[in-house]
Amino acid sequence: MDLQLGAGIDGVEATRRIASPDVHVLVLTTYDTDAGITRAIEAAAAGYLLKAERPEELFAAIRAAAQGRTALSAPVAGRVMDRMRGTAGPSLTDRDILGQLARGLGNREIARALFISEATVKTHLGRIYAKLGVDTRAGAVAVAKEQRLLP
Repeated sequence: MDLQLGAGIDGVEATRRIASPDVHVLVLTTYDTDAGITRAIEAAAAGYLLKAERPEELFAAIRAAAQGRTALSAPVAGRVMDRMRGTAGPSLTDRDILGQLARGLGNREIARALFISEATVKTHLGRIYAKLGVDTRAGAVAVAKEQRLLP
């Protein structure tokens, strides 16, 4: 199940409706946000995998989910464990992304710097553009500086 299904119902709501003791739903997505992970788990997803996983990891997760076992991508499992232990760092904000944009970094470099996926960077960028009323990276940085969102 992907989290982004297009217009209408999202993957979390579909998971909530489909999952049962006999039906195990495995989320397979590019979105590795804490909110997405939490919502999917709360909707009774059997697992949460990132699309960047190697094929053998995907196959193993599908088999595990089919047997009712939990399957998580390593980065997702790490985030869940950090949250449970109370050692999770501060949550990622749009300001974190803006700061990296201001440094002139591209999506791949921002993802590496913030330990997130490129898809998560793109999700944040879309939200930033909408909030600031811009449609370019340079426009986002300029408006963020005007609004004193950046130093």
